[in-house]
Amino acid sequence: MDGNGRWAAARGLPRAVGHREGVQALKRTIEAAPKLGISCLTVFGFSTENWNRSTEEVSDLMGLVRSYVASDLKRLEKAGVRLRVLGRREGLPKDIADIADRAEVQTGHNSKFLLQVAFNYGGRADIVDAARAYVEKLQAGEVVGPLDEESLGAGLSTAGGPPVDVIVRTSGERRLSNFLLWEAAYAEFVYQDILWPDYGPEALADVVAQYRQRDRRYGGRPADAVA
Repeated sequence: MDGNGRWAAARGLPRAVGHREGVQALKRTIEAAPKLGISCLTVFGFSTENWNRSTEEVSDLMGLVRSYVASDLKRLEKAGVRLRVLGRREGLPKDIADIADRAEVQTGHNSKFLLQVAFNYGGRADIVDAARAYVEKLQAGEVVGPLDEESLGAGLSTAGGPPVDVIVRTSGERRLSNFLLWEAAYAEFVYQDILWPDYGPEALADVVAQYRQRDRRYGGRPADAVA
């Protein structure tokens, strides 16, 4: 969800306003996703590197989490949305960590739509955490044998969720920025020159349309390929 700051700067507004408009874009996108046949949406809300931003901006982003959950959690629960928070709880303000735990518990029974919010998340950090968790289990005698793809994947924040079909990068950027590095192995990529606060149903529908045109081979060859 990139481009909040540039959206605000283009209008002579504080970055905080861009982030607030980004929340509205998120609401529109979540509402549109099931109607387009999407059953899981993963959004990058706050990275492990975002702590390097100004104290004021970090504080405003935390405030948005508080207000968003306070205003929308019941609505999401009623709509059948299961909310899952990816990333490290350690290092978060206690009330934010508690909000994440409460949101997961309160919506845990839902199965209509899965919303995963990556918060205090980094792809590299998640892989390291998964490896560390395996070593701890190995030392405790809970598992045996060498670490493999299956056992590492089971320790990731996304474990148990569906495989990633497509990764969307908004605002014209062309990089992953430490998002779902492991899970992106065979994902399709769609780049859109849309600043996130302007995002909504039409942009998401375009993603679906592009995805349906892709030929996904997972490293193999088309059935009718000539040797």
